This record gives sequence, structure tokens and C-alpha cells, in this order.
Amino acid sequence: MTELMHATTAEGERRKLDAHALLAARRAVYVLRGRRALLTALCYRGEATADDVRRAVALPDDVDPVCLGVVPGPLARAGIIESDGFAKSTRPESHARPVQVWRLADRAAAVAWLATHPDRSDPAQPIAGSATTLWDAPR
Repeated sequence: MTELMHATTAEGERRKLDAHALLAARRAVYVLRGRRALLTALCYRGEATADDVRRAVALPDDVDPVCLGVVPGPLARAGIIESDGFAKSTRPESHARPVQVWRLADRAAAVAWLATHPDRSDPAQPIAGSATTLWDAPR
């Protein structure tokens, strides 16, 4: 491989890794916000669904809402929340599909989790001249 090809390939790999890191960081912020939204709703109302999370967490167009599917898992495994059956989604775009209903299992643990997991600011946008996604050309 020529030196130029190697440099071009290395630059491409660097940009790919930068894009992956940004996407992972952005998802992490929105998942954190989703967990905070779920616990907050549960503390106030006693039960909540993915609909509550989706309404509370604004996502940019380039972040797929499917990333919020991981919101309840760690909270349930920690015994903070527990499943309480299913209900039909109230979001029109969800076409009344069944969604899990969650209820608060340990209010003190929920309050402690919220205190130790504050909201974070959005990750910094890519540096000018680098790709913003895997498919964007550098600017």
C-alpha cells in the first residue's frame, strides 16, 4: 500500500471512530434523560410507560428513538422499578401498540438515583472539517 493510501485510510478510520464516539455520547445523554424522565414520572404518578419517556425527551432528527428502548432495563434490574403489565400506547404514531407499564418499586432508591445521575449537556458537535455522521462528507 502506498504511503498516500495508508494516510487516507487512517484518516477515514479516524473519522469513523470520531463519528461513532459522538453518536454513542449523544445516545448516552438521551438515555440518561429518558431514565430521569421515567423515574420522575414514577415518583409523581406511580406508573409510567415509554410514551411518557418519549414525550419528555426531545431527540434531534439524527438520533433514532429506538435508543430509548434501553431506558428501563438497568432501573428494573436494580429493583427501583418493576413491570406492571401492558397498556396501549397513547402516541398516535405508535398505532396503539402494547407498551410496558412500569411502577415504582423503591421510591428512596429512585430519589437517590436521580440525585446521583444529574442531567448532562449535549455532547459537542464535531469539529469543523470532520464528518458529522458516517455518511457525511467532510465540510
